Amino acid sequence: MKVITSFLAILAVSAVTSFGADAPKKPKMSPEEMFTKKDADKDGKVSKEEFLKGAKDATKAEASFTTKDKDKDGSLSKEEFTAAPKKKKAA
Repeated sequence: MKVITSFLAILAVSAVTSFGADAPKKPKMSPEEMFTKKDADKDGKVSKEEFLKGAKDATKAEASFTTKDKDKDGSLSKEEFTAAPKKKKAA
């Protein structure tokens, strides 16, 4: 009896986890799509406030904004926003 109960429990757990794995994944947005989404006022620039809105880690987001804002005007153009970050050189 214990064997059957254990087997059914294992079967139930594996069925539940396999259904979760079949859930469709959300496709990642392209940088251009993300820029359009972040540009809430549709002025063609992403302000610091727009960039930080909804950030999980405000400190990291603020640092990222500062790094991306090459001309230091307080907003990100589409070019600044979509530019790939420079890779760090290995020491």
